[in-house]
Amino acid sequence: MKELILAINPGSTSTKIAVFKGHKQLFVTTLRHTSEELSIYSKVTDQFQFRKDVIIKALKDNDIDLFNLAIIVGRGGLVKPIKSGIYEVNQTMLDDLKEGVGGEHASNLGGLIANDIASEIEGCRAFIADPVVVDELEPVARITGHPLFERRSIFHALNQKAIAKSYATAINRSYDSLNLIVAHLGGGVSVGTHFKGKVVDVNNALNGEGPFSPERSGTLPAYDLAKLCFSGKYTLDEVKKMITGEGGVVAHLGTNSFSVVEQKVREGDERFMLISDAFAYNVAKSIGAASVVLKGEVDAILLTGGIAYNTKLMEQIADMVKFISDVKIFPGEDEMSALAMNGLSVLNGDEIPLVYA
Repeated sequence: MKELILAINPGSTSTKIAVFKGHKQLFVTTLRHTSEELSIYSKVTDQFQFRKDVIIKALKDNDIDLFNLAIIVGRGGLVKPIKSGIYEVNQTMLDDLKEGVGGEHASNLGGLIANDIASEIEGCRAFIADPVVVDELEPVARITGHPLFERRSIFHALNQKAIAKSYATAINRSYDSLNLIVAHLGGGVSVGTHFKGKVVDVNNALNGEGPFSPERSGTLPAYDLAKLCFSGKYTLDEVKKMITGEGGVVAHLGTNSFSVVEQKVREGDERFMLISDAFAYNVAKSIGAASVVLKGEVDAILLTGGIAYNTKLMEQIADMVKFISDVKIFPGEDEMSALAMNGLSVLNGDEIPLVYA
């Protein structure tokens, strides 16, 4: 009986892969891609064959039996807004990933590559799980101050859901019985309001909303942004980079590394201290807003992501929000395990895959 699960997580300049047997991780690696290698492709989806070949080579070089793969789970890309869960890759999904129906992003390659590899292995199935476009927003949360604009749910759904469920298991509760606020603190920042198993409100962590992050500007003063856009000094692409990629901490301090920020803070650099304090302030303020959505009935506040390794910063945030509820820290993000465990739930018959339409 086939029993191996392959998880594939494509990023902008790397592809993470991991192989699991049950809950045990047998192999994990990050395949780095140079700018020279990727520069020859005009679109992200054009990288498909290159990335697939690199993955296959890495698996074979590490003696992974491809024909023992039962399930391949790719990082979900920018498909249409969908509810949380695991989805078997079908033709409709493939078409939407190729077209970039929700936008162009490296994660779109996850489902495409998973499906292609699985199609070459008898009995192997391909899935995606909890993509960034998971949408469980309440209708009232979608409304903005102008009918031409609607709030969108784009956030770190995979890690937020995995951390929330892990916490629920640890306290012997079901995820859908809890009210949680989960703040994912990484290259992007998302603060999700989890009400009885659904993320009913969350900031658009990709396109400019909520706290600023190492690479994203978050919410900006609307009038000033509009003036900048019509100043004639910047192109649309340059403004987009200000919002995502070259905004936030890197715009202020010239680095997107919170390890560097932490070191500079320890050295007493006042500029770095101010931006670090402002980051904590903005995250805490968003957590406070999320608590209002839950009418103050919050079972726990969970801080996760790579920045959660910064102990002093987490203490700052916790000190500002601990009056709301207990604060728990889950440093890092184990997205590979989250992908694989979604696959295992299907393999074990614990979960029925959803149909993408």
